[in-house]
Amino acid sequence: MTPNRRTVLRTGLAGLSFALWPRAAAAAGYRPLADGKILDTAQRLSRQYAGQLRHRDHVAIVNYSAPSWQPRLHLVDLKQQEVASYLVAHGRGSDPDHTGWLQDFSNKVGSKASSRGAYVTVEQYTGKYGRSIRLEGVDAENSNAYRRAIVIHPAWYVGDDMLRKYGKLGRSEGCFALSSSDIGDALDRLGPGRLVYAGKL
Repeated sequence: MTPNRRTVLRTGLAGLSFALWPRAAAAAGYRPLADGKILDTAQRLSRQYAGQLRHRDHVAIVNYSAPSWQPRLHLVDLKQQEVASYLVAHGRGSDPDHTGWLQDFSNKVGSKASSRGAYVTVEQYTGKYGRSIRLEGVDAENSNAYRRAIVIHPAWYVGDDMLRKYGKLGRSEGCFALSSSDIGDALDRLGPGRLVYAGKL
């Protein structure tokens, strides 16, 4: 069964089981949190990185312990205690055999890998992939993010069509690539000055 783009996380960040919402309901975006673990994690990270943030209303958490065929970018509304979850690709340098599982992180320029750690959203722009947002890495493990042009952007290789055809997503060059149908919804909520955190949780 192919997962919908947006689902409610039922088993916590490290869990691999999701409650699937009907596609019409998923289009509404946020859903109530089904498990307190993701909220606790988002609240903790929001406090930890408060000094780097202009806004603490929304936090994006990318759980790379899940495979690419599951929604693993979780955008948490801390005020309403709701979450919207999206498919997101990882870097080809983190999965050289294209298994669908992230193997390793890297902060090296030219690695084409995903980096772990905290990012702050900088500015939205329209580039060669469409509507996107730049990121600044604030940890030692992702300090080269801006130099590497690591951003959140839409990509043709992310979406339900890819899952139906290949059973997994394509890979980015280290960016957080979302589907073209999800990017607008995600960036409407995740504007400049907010936290994105990536890791194996």
